[in-house]
Order: sequence, then C-alpha cells, then structure tokens
Amino acid sequence: MLSFDLDGPTLWLDRATGQWDDARGFSIGAYGPWRGTPRLLDLLEDRSLPATFFVPGKIVEQWPAVVKDIAASGHEIGHHGWMHETFFDHSRAAQRDIIERSQDLLERTTGVRAVGFRSPSGDIAADTPTLLAELGFSYSSSMRGDDRPYRWQADGHALDLIEIPAHWELDDYQQFVYNESPPEPRGLDRIASTLTTFDNWRREFDGYHRWGLCYVLMLHPQVIGKPQRVRALERLLDHMSRPGDVWFATGAEIADWWRSHGDTASGWAI
Repeated sequence: MLSFDLDGPTLWLDRATGQWDDARGFSIGAYGPWRGTPRLLDLLEDRSLPATFFVPGKIVEQWPAVVKDIAASGHEIGHHGWMHETFFDHSRAAQRDIIERSQDLLERTTGVRAVGFRSPSGDIAADTPTLLAELGFSYSSSMRGDDRPYRWQADGHALDLIEIPAHWELDDYQQFVYNESPPEPRGLDRIASTLTTFDNWRREFDGYHRWGLCYVLMLHPQVIGKPQRVRALERLLDHMSRPGDVWFATGAEIADWWRSHGDTASGWAI
C-alpha cells in the first residue's frame, strides 16, 4: 500500500487559531501540494501504480485543483481530519463534526466520499472506531500493532471496520523532516541519510514479502516529494516490483480483500 498524507501547512500552523499567518511555515507545508504531489503523480503514472492519498479537509479547501487531479488520476482519497487534529482529545460529537465537514467538502470537490480514514498523528479516541463504522467507513490505517490487517471489535461484537496498520519505521516524516524554528526534530540533530533510509525500507520490504504481509509506506509529499528522494523512491518501487508477485493496492482494495480472504474471528477489541 503506497500511502501519502497530503498534510500541507496543517503540520505547521497554529491550530489554536487556524490562521495561516506563518509565511515560512506555510511554505514548508505548501511544497507538498504545490510541487511534491504533481511530481509523485507523474511517478505513479509512469509505473501504473495505485496509491491512497489521505487529505485533511483544509487542504481540500485550499488546493481543490490538486485534490481533483489526484482523483482524476484514479487514486483513492482518504480522510485525514480537517486541520490534522488529534482525535483522542475530542468528544464523539466533535469527531463526528470533523469527519462530516471534511466528507461533505470532499464530495463537493471530487464527487466521492472517503471510505478510508487515517487519524492525524495516529491518535484516536476509544470511541473513534465505532464512530467510523457508524459513518460507513470501510477501513482505518491509524494503528501500529500488526503487520497484517485485522477487524476491529467493540463491546464483544465485530465491527465492519478493517484496520490496515502502518509503522513509524516506514514513515518518511520520522526520517527526513527538518525545520529550524520551531525545531523539528528537537535539537536539530540530524536529517537521516537517504541511502541508509531506503536501504532500511528495502530490507523491511524483503521481510514483509518473505512472509506475505501488508507493507504500508506512509509518505508525505512535502517530505518525499523532494527531487533526490523521488529518485530514491523510484528505485525502491522497482525493487518492490521485481519479484513479480507483489500486489500494489489502495487501502479500500486491501480492506475488501481482507474481508473476503483473510478475515478471521480474531481482532482488536475496544
């Protein structure tokens, strides 16, 4: 699963006010929709590969043409909050408002509603899965605790909600993000080596492939969309395609397949 979190400036703005008043911070995030996403769409088109883009509602509002391009290219668009909010500190009513507000705007912009959800920062509340199931979502890709999909359970009952786990070690943000003020990472101690990071990702893929698992790259256009990283991503995708038996799929396709072929009575309970 090739997944891209099109967070844009929502990672850098003041969430207390929602104002886009930091020009430098805005420009860091805006690189994603302005430059990184078109470059990645070209790469995916060249290799005829599908992807899932998780997009906050604010980015749909700010860059509707880019979001339309993603949809027109045949890729899936998933839900990613409105302003990249954490969900664990929001009431159920507030979560519902965030989800429905973004869904309504996405539908007006692209004609589709998201069936997949990725919680910003991977932080959900205890009642988020039941809310997602109630609102008709097919899957979430927010948790870390497995390397295969699984079905959520609540109150002793299975939900019709599949979780597709993604892991920090396959997240470009943890490796490459860098900003001077505010410092990110704290202490400004490093930007990871491209060579070493992609070597790690190749080795992780080889392990996943050996045991037939679900390999989820969690990438950000403002991070991975830089020229030399896109070149490295090209080489990684070529490596992943080489075995000839690898299925590149959207989150929605994976969730549907798991329901039909891989689902069992076991799952995570809340």
